[in-house]
Amino acid sequence: MLNWASRFNISAFLDSHSYSGSRQSLLAAGAISHFTPSGTGNTLAELFHWKEAQQDWAFGHLGFGLAEETEGVHQHPESHTRFGNAFFFVPEHLLEILPGNSVRIGTVDDRPENIFQAILSSPTHVEGEISVAPFIPRIPRTEYIVKVKNLQAHILRGDCYEINFCQEFFTKPHAFNPLKAYQLLSQASPAPFGGFYKNGDQYVVSASPERYLKKTGNTLLSQPMKGTWERDHAHPENDRNNMRLLRESAKERAENIMIVDLVRNDLSRVAAEGSVKVEELCGVYSFPQVHQMISTITGNLPEGTPWTDTIRYTFPMGSMTGAPKKRVLELTLEHETTARGIYAGSIGYVTPENDFDFNVVIRSLVYNAAENYLSYHVGSGITGYATAEEEYEECLLKAEGILKALSGAF
Repeated sequence: MLNWASRFNISAFLDSHSYSGSRQSLLAAGAISHFTPSGTGNTLAELFHWKEAQQDWAFGHLGFGLAEETEGVHQHPESHTRFGNAFFFVPEHLLEILPGNSVRIGTVDDRPENIFQAILSSPTHVEGEISVAPFIPRIPRTEYIVKVKNLQAHILRGDCYEINFCQEFFTKPHAFNPLKAYQLLSQASPAPFGGFYKNGDQYVVSASPERYLKKTGNTLLSQPMKGTWERDHAHPENDRNNMRLLRESAKERAENIMIVDLVRNDLSRVAAEGSVKVEELCGVYSFPQVHQMISTITGNLPEGTPWTDTIRYTFPMGSMTGAPKKRVLELTLEHETTARGIYAGSIGYVTPENDFDFNVVIRSLVYNAAENYLSYHVGSGITGYATAEEEYEECLLKAEGILKALSGAF
């Protein structure tokens, strides 16, 4: 399917990898209409009115820079990957991957059976080469440690409680086929909210394990992820012990609970009074590269509330910021050296009924083909109890799946 979709200038493949509780697997290809913000600072209002005029499916992304509008905090200038603060499109062709390996095909200007035959006749093997030079850190390790300690000084002064501090690694690849990279990454690190996103010369190749926000009818569901521990596939007993260590870690639980409180507060700004509930606190789940601690929070949206208001009051997601959110955003602007761009933003879809499901763009490669610029960001939650050197190692652990995929070592 992806070989067939690659002929289109705009496409989005949202892949659940059959994880329970994940979003629906969907492939959107081509665009009959698209939305880009005017730049006047009214992105979400503009997006709402554009979507109302479509009355159709829409796929796209929210960039981290949208925080300028939702939280009133200026961000770094445009990132090297050139993704803007928002882009959505109504697909020309939509494929819904259903249980039992069946597919429902919707198309604007063709017959579904023609699309199906075109997919069957497309190559199953992804042609293309990947040859990537070593990634270069924007923040050297020694500088990273100094920055973390500076952030901890702010925590000790009471400026904030937890800060998600991120860093970028980049390279100019000798050869890079994004579709091949996605195939390798999905084999190395299949994830419930991963996917392949293309907008002209810009690509996201994602193995995201995290959901930002889902709306089904009037029900909102957020699943912040905080707390990471390495896997040990070679020694099952050690691997089970690592799960236990994560579950019992006072530091990891404290990080997760602080973000749960932040998400509860965010949802309370838009949900009906008294409806916000923590359905699961600090659950531990296993993914191919790491164990993760995930909590689940729900709330009920009052009738008539514009769906974009849920984004207005919850974006950027708490797991990628910290608490209190606005002050943390100011501090990350001071200490992070490059714009996050689409990293720590979101990719997802909105249905004709204005239900939606958005991920968190983490564990992802971002590629600007026009400038041959390939990068990934990684981050960790900094608290007063954190050790700077260990936080740096956690960042490297989170990038392991990406690097293994690119090297073929999995």
